[in-house]
Amino acid sequence: METQPNNPLHGKTLENVITELVGFYGWKMLGNMINIRCFTHDPSIKSSLKFLRATPWARKQVEDLYVHYVTNKKK
Repeated sequence: METQPNNPLHGKTLENVITELVGFYGWKMLGNMINIRCFTHDPSIKSSLKFLRATPWARKQVEDLYVHYVTNKKK
């Protein structure tokens, strides 16, 4: 198994990523940063997972935000 020490997404599930972002930013701020309905209208982890798994462009935005969050958290 190959390790990826410089990849903040390595070993993280999408559910972990969303949970961590919501814990830090909250649903309202997350919806402002990434304007997708699953974050702005009656948000939940379950609805977000369903949408993001089916929508690659939205998932990429969430993953990019997570990488940004993790790299800035280390500073």
